[in-house]
Amino acid sequence: MEIIPVVPRGYCKGVYRAIKIAKETVKLYPDQPIYMLGMIVHNRFVVEACEHYNIRCIEDKDLTRVELLDKIDKGVVIFTAHGVSLEVKAKAQAKGLIIVDASCEDVLKTHQIILEHIPNGDCIYIGKKHHPEAEGACGLGSNIYLVSNMEDIDKLPRLHNVLITNQTTMSIIEIQKLIDHALRKYPDAKVADEICNATRIRQQAILKLKDIDSLIVVGDPTSNNSKKLKEIAKQNIPNIYMIETVNDLNEEMFKDVERLAITSGASTPTYLTEQIIQMIQEYDKTKILNKKPIEIDKILD
Repeated sequence: MEIIPVVPRGYCKGVYRAIKIAKETVKLYPDQPIYMLGMIVHNRFVVEACEHYNIRCIEDKDLTRVELLDKIDKGVVIFTAHGVSLEVKAKAQAKGLIIVDASCEDVLKTHQIILEHIPNGDCIYIGKKHHPEAEGACGLGSNIYLVSNMEDIDKLPRLHNVLITNQTTMSIIEIQKLIDHALRKYPDAKVADEICNATRIRQQAILKLKDIDSLIVVGDPTSNNSKKLKEIAKQNIPNIYMIETVNDLNEEMFKDVERLAITSGASTPTYLTEQIIQMIQEYDKTKILNKKPIEIDKILD
């Protein structure tokens, strides 16, 4: 079996930066309780590793970031890589919390584009409903309209001086279809395609794969960028598996496989992906899969 580790894969610069900021925050505020407002990135092992550093993750899928702040009374609050709304920032300041902003620079760039436009026109934001990045961006103004599919676009009211932009971790194929559909309704709209470079080149790398029997995507099931890799792969690969750790591997994944590719989402620790690659290489020689421990202290390296 030929094993093909896809390049690039794993942590993007925004995730590296967020993790670095979180670790530095622990050193800067040793006597303060430290809270992460939501998952720092969408990977449960990264969250567990942060808790190992005494950073408590405040997360509830049924609550917005504004509502999550009610669970924090004092200390340090770290905003995640996904960015936050103006209301979240104002509420954290009003509560007297020490604010550490780990927002991805690409997300902040999108925020700036939106903020510069909305005083003079409306904004259509293509993103995933209830995703923290979409929540933060759409919380920048009252004339920002979140759409996730063509039906959402069809239901939009009459808008003026329209800007179309998007969540940074969307599918490059899906985004183009939705932008084209929006332009049919608003032909004079300006477009700012804000899929980040890390997301784009990872998806393009999948599309360039040829004659692959199976693909393994390493990523958390809550990770949008990881799920989009899986969706993109359906264009040209017959068998796709999304797993979190080496212990999710099973022999069925390798049955009748001659060429196997492995990739991982931008929020997936390199340690987890490398463990999986090593195990598959061992299996190719021994035909044996062994359970392996997940060492949390290696996740943030």
